[in-house]
Amino acid sequence: MFSGQNLGMNKKSVMIVAGEISGDMHAAGLLRAVHRRDKNVVFFGIGGDALEKAGMEITVPAREMAVLGLSEVLRKYFFFRKTFRATVALMRARRPDAVLLVDYPGFNLRLAAEAHKLGIKVIYYICPQVWAWNRGRIPFMARNVDCLISIFPFEADVFKNTSLKVEFVGHPLIAPAAAACAESPPELPWAGGAHVAILPGSRRQEIDLILPVMLKAAAELRKKINSAGFIIAAASPEAAGRINQVLAEMKMSGQCAVIEGQTRQILRQAAAAWVCSGTATVETALMRCPMVVVYRVRLLTYLAGRLLIRVPFLGMVNIVAGKGICPEFIQQAATPDNLARAIEPLLSEGNTRTQMIGDLDTVRKLLGEPGAEERAAKVVLRELGLKS
Repeated sequence: MFSGQNLGMNKKSVMIVAGEISGDMHAAGLLRAVHRRDKNVVFFGIGGDALEKAGMEITVPAREMAVLGLSEVLRKYFFFRKTFRATVALMRARRPDAVLLVDYPGFNLRLAAEAHKLGIKVIYYICPQVWAWNRGRIPFMARNVDCLISIFPFEADVFKNTSLKVEFVGHPLIAPAAAACAESPPELPWAGGAHVAILPGSRRQEIDLILPVMLKAAAELRKKINSAGFIIAAASPEAAGRINQVLAEMKMSGQCAVIEGQTRQILRQAAAAWVCSGTATVETALMRCPMVVVYRVRLLTYLAGRLLIRVPFLGMVNIVAGKGICPEFIQQAATPDNLARAIEPLLSEGNTRTQMIGDLDTVRKLLGEPGAEERAAKVVLRELGLKS
């Protein structure tokens, strides 16, 4: 599973653990920003295609790590146990100058404790949502993490009564969203006049549970607005493949185009979107696309989550805003009729649409200025004892 490597005395090494697509993407941007300042920093660890393309040695592919929900984790328990032990063994053998952990709390918080025991500096990028659930982990993080690189403005307050050093750098999606808005818009296969984007998530479990409801909502919306046209944004080739399978299973192939790698341009051209809760809600907000937030998980995961979650909203766009600016439909409330009814007023000019766009602009300002990855790179280099 792993390989060893000896480094020259003049090189610093960092183990990255990014177990999901969004974490892989953000960590890759940070890696590139570090290498723009110091190409001698060597990266290895758990990641996906983005990190591999950025130059990291992959020890475990992130696609094997991406699961959603309690039941899915339990099914892969022995895989995760084996991978965790092997990762700790690799950390002992290669003694990186730091570990850079990217979200993925179930695995990474345990790894932080192991790294701390070994005297290895722990940097956390993309804070686990301990402020939303299991706040008992806040002192645990403070004990085992040396520096938290935060992308949301309220996270510093979460740790203000602890010794943890928190650096707010802004959200890494701000710059690419601004760049996408400046590009010439590509030709996309929209059918009809009222354009609706469908973002069903990046994990297979999300696609399986959320996409069918979104597709049924599209059918309901077409009954009210004949001109409605839909494009499904796929987060990866694997996601696109599963989306097409779901369309075939529902006998809806050809009714919605599936586009991979063009999410921002799809959102830019859409009048509104149904969006799976998560990072995608932030990206949608930055593209100034009105949205309806949707989320469904398996029943066991939902019941466990209800006991743990301590925030009034699930969509990050609403959490950052501090109020419900975008309607959320979670679990049994996520019905085709509810989704169709909620998005309809967002498809034409009016108070509902105007108010939401204004609120999305406020969220954008709260998320900081462009250059988050450059600022994060400076923090990493500083923690490594290198000039930034």
